[in-house]
Amino acid sequence: MEPPSRVDGWLWMQDFTLNDGRSMPRLGMGTYQINDSQVAAIVRDGLDHGFRLVDTAAIYGNERGVGDGLKSSEAFLTTKLWNDRHGDTAAALDESLALLGVDAVDLYLIHWPVPGDDRYVEAWEALIRLRDAGKARSIGVSNFLLDHLERIIGATGVTPAVNQIELHPFFQQHEARAFHEAHGIVTQSWSPIGQGKDVLQDDTIARIAAAHGCSAARVVIAWHLAHGLSVIPKASSADHLADNVAAADLSLSPEDVAAIDALDRGERMGPDPATF
Repeated sequence: MEPPSRVDGWLWMQDFTLNDGRSMPRLGMGTYQINDSQVAAIVRDGLDHGFRLVDTAAIYGNERGVGDGLKSSEAFLTTKLWNDRHGDTAAALDESLALLGVDAVDLYLIHWPVPGDDRYVEAWEALIRLRDAGKARSIGVSNFLLDHLERIIGATGVTPAVNQIELHPFFQQHEARAFHEAHGIVTQSWSPIGQGKDVLQDDTIARIAAAHGCSAARVVIAWHLAHGLSVIPKASSADHLADNVAAADLSLSPEDVAAIDALDRGERMGPDPATF
């Protein structure tokens, strides 16, 4: 991983080039479970610390606050289509745009495939139209399994730019990552530190953190970046925001990366997209 530099408070890292030709920052800030009344100040703080990507979703209930926090910024903005709007996608995005106070988002994702409803192909077709209309500059999915991806690609000929999936040291998603790489899809990790406690208290990660004189969270985020993943850790305090950004400066040794690779348990902490 190339070491980044900071210029005028912005974190400059080599961006991803998406399969549609657009660029996306590798490191972003998640806003899940951050209250709408608090998120604007947190987003502004994150931008001040160097974040250039902010991730939200309709179901988070904080799009208005995220939009307020992003005013006068050029940050990359992601939001997501919730499960009950697969047949009403254009209206759902219009509602999100109104709350965010923007004419278009940089990335619009289908949040979950919801295979029981079997409307995710319809939703993907709608996202393609919204991209073509200029309301979403890039489009992708979240929590899609390989059969879901194969189906929407086969039905439309359009490959998602991003698949945002649960990915952390205890659940490393090797098969999904290999499929994404083969198809030019960026893997973006949600819950990148495994919802905190268990991953951050792991003895191997704690040992690596002590050797580098930094937090366990910084080590885990640096591990994602070392593997070429996009990562969107959530933080609500200035200290944690600064620590997450500092992960871009941390160069793990090949031995460090291999030790964390060996922690994979193949076990989800979140819902299973096959049944959720």
